[in-house]
Amino acid sequence: MLTALLAALLVILGLQSLPAAGQPEPQAAAAQTLTWTAGNDIDKYTSVPATAEAGTTTIVFENSVATGNTTGMPHTLTFDVSDPEYNNDVPLNILANPNDDQGGKHTAEVTLTPGRYRYYCTIPGHGQMQGILVVTEGTGEDTTPPQTSAQVSGSQNSQGQYVGSASVAINATDEDGGSGVDRVEYAIGDTGAWQPYTTPVVVDQVGSHKVRYRALDKAGNVAAEKSVQFTVVAPSTDDKTPPETSATVTGEQNADGAYIDMATVTVSASDTGSGVNTIEYAVGDGAWQPYTAPVMVHAVGTHTVRYRATDKAGNAAAEKSVQFTVVSAPPQDTTPPVTGVSVDGTRNSAGAYVNNAKVTVSATDHGGEVASIEYSLDGGPYLAYTTPVIVDRVGPHTVAYRASDKAGNTSESRTVSFTVVAGGGVPAPNCPEFDERLTVLVGTVDSGVPNRVTNNRCRINELIEDEKEWTSHALFLKHVRTVLTTLLGEGVVDQREHNRILKAARESGIGKPGQTEGYRTIFDGTAGSLAKWAHVGGGSFGLNPDGSMTSGTTKAGLGMLWFPERKYGDFSLRLQWRDDAPGTGNANSGVFVRFPYVHDHPEESRPEWVAIKYGHEVQVFDSPSGDMYKTGSVYGFDRVGLAGAGVTQKGTWNDYEIRVVDQHYSVYRNGVLINEFDNIGGQDFTPPRSDDPGTDGRRFASGYVGLQVHGTTDVVSYRDIRIKEL
Repeated sequence: MLTALLAALLVILGLQSLPAAGQPEPQAAAAQTLTWTAGNDIDKYTSVPATAEAGTTTIVFENSVATGNTTGMPHTLTFDVSDPEYNNDVPLNILANPNDDQGGKHTAEVTLTPGRYRYYCTIPGHGQMQGILVVTEGTGEDTTPPQTSAQVSGSQNSQGQYVGSASVAINATDEDGGSGVDRVEYAIGDTGAWQPYTTPVVVDQVGSHKVRYRALDKAGNVAAEKSVQFTVVAPSTDDKTPPETSATVTGEQNADGAYIDMATVTVSASDTGSGVNTIEYAVGDGAWQPYTAPVMVHAVGTHTVRYRATDKAGNAAAEKSVQFTVVSAPPQDTTPPVTGVSVDGTRNSAGAYVNNAKVTVSATDHGGEVASIEYSLDGGPYLAYTTPVIVDRVGPHTVAYRASDKAGNTSESRTVSFTVVAGGGVPAPNCPEFDERLTVLVGTVDSGVPNRVTNNRCRINELIEDEKEWTSHALFLKHVRTVLTTLLGEGVVDQREHNRILKAARESGIGKPGQTEGYRTIFDGTAGSLAKWAHVGGGSFGLNPDGSMTSGTTKAGLGMLWFPERKYGDFSLRLQWRDDAPGTGNANSGVFVRFPYVHDHPEESRPEWVAIKYGHEVQVFDSPSGDMYKTGSVYGFDRVGLAGAGVTQKGTWNDYEIRVVDQHYSVYRNGVLINEFDNIGGQDFTPPRSDDPGTDGRRFASGYVGLQVHGTTDVVSYRDIRIKEL
């Protein structure tokens, strides 16, 4: 009885649980503790575990003075949940620094499953603070690698050679009780790179070949490398004609035809008989090398690139060559234009301008030619300056102005301030909206009519009230007709302009159920639309006849095309993009958002880096290899793997929407949400980072938008770019 009472008391106290009647008493679950530590080093953790067993686990992450952190530098321990190559069932993300409320030591309870977990530090600039944790099943340690074999198949001749092609199938198994095969890899030749094996490897190049293979299990054991060797011969043929070959040289050229900094040689070969077997090239008197990708020549001087090809019947094309010269880029013009301003009009005894003031801006450039002049009225967006600006609203005003030359230098913004008074002391206009756009836009439809000031000193766009919520399209059109009738009678618009604005109102769809107005088109495929954008850095975008624009068409290098007319805070940006990279390559580009004016940071030697350093790039990159940040990633901050990107076939237009509200980023591809990112940035950094300068260390709450050009082989096209402020 005493034993029974004691057992009951333990149950009440929660110290013991009773098994069900007839059931064996459960065994205590295996528990383990894994500890990571960090210190001052930003390239690696101070200590990490390498292996663990599946089951309930206590994770300890300590970044404290005790573990060597004497600078207050924060670190994170983050488990990758986006890459299908690794386990993604533990969404762990711990931020620790010695000054936090736990002294830099944090714990978390997780459940590990067999396989491999990738962990890393998410704070930018922390180098290669990453690693792999291998988790095995049960208590036994798997130390036995998988068993592998390979079989070569195909049509063979009497000598055992494969005719036309050979197919290599690789098999791998892991013994009973093992952790299981994790992946199989293969490589062609003695120096070829290891590649993931998914389907039989087909080799159709004539000659002798060696295919190496290996396998890894989930415990990290690697099978010994094995190989198969075989020879591929061409089918019997009467082909006696060698391949046709050609080569082109591309790159930025000067007036003498020399290539500036770099020339790219692209070799092609075709054969209508047995087919091309190999292409080779040589630079100058150098040795022949296999041609696999365009050849980039950087060295200054005159060069000869030789090339040749053979077909599968053994016919060799005669050697050909191309010659060209590479020169260094001329000294860069770094001097911005000199600007000036004058204000004219009738002034009263207090110096104020009566009824209106005319502001005239001028600019000269001693190092080249002035490309553009811009002005901003009363803190509004910078607009292109073409004719003197008439300011006729009563009150104090400030006009800021600046100019850029063709080398991309922009003068410091200067200002002129003045006051406009009404001749009869009329108060400021009470306009329904504020709209300083240059032309009358109804929703996103541009009428082309100048957005001039009316007799009541409100602008036409302000009277249209296209941003107001209308209960029906008919009611909105009735309002527009009333406004236009008044303006026509006052002589503010003529009949042609009246009709154009009314047509734009009909096409806008404002007030219709489900209408999607509110988006402003900032690139519509016309030359005039593209002219509103500005380019900095290398590369270029070219306009296409179908209304799209393509990167890397005329100039190599890394750069950015950006829209300088307006900064955006919370917004929805919509566009379409298409992978137009040549050959088997992939487009590599990105959409920059919320970066500051690129010429306001003289500490940056290249203005295109202002967007990279101070804004965010939403990646466009569908390649299965290369950079691990795929389409939809917020580059350097939030990685999306290829599986999450939703890859489409090359040459296919993709819809892209980037929605930013406060510091929450959402990325949609073809209507599917592929990434969400909360930009808490460096708000916990101590001290705040100089390259992450927003409030509390976060990125800016507003900024400009732009498109990245990555190079002449990473070609991407864009069209139909629209933005809506939220």
